[in-house]
Amino acid sequence: MTGDTNGVTDARLLPWTGAGGKPCYLFSDGTGHVSHVADTVESVQLGMAADLLDHVADMLDDDRRLTYAQLRFLLARMSEALTDVRRIAESRGARLHVPAGRAPDCRP
Repeated sequence: MTGDTNGVTDARLLPWTGAGGKPCYLFSDGTGHVSHVADTVESVQLGMAADLLDHVADMLDDDRRLTYAQLRFLLARMSEALTDVRRIAESRGARLHVPAGRAPDCRP
């Protein structure tokens, strides 16, 4: 979704969902309060995902057996973090400006 009306250039997929898990979009020039809040939420989500990966590495390095409850809890948190990171990647990828004539998935 692109345009160029009154400084609004792109629709930004926000890092949270609306009612019923539907995606939320922001139409702005990227400098407003909601854009700042979205940037902050993305930063927190990415930091939490990094912390979770560190925790997983520690658990896997530990020679003790993990319980079913521990594994289930860990997988639930990993699923949440991966969902957040995927949404951030989709949002940022959609806002990349691809030169004319190049497919968005082409590498330099």
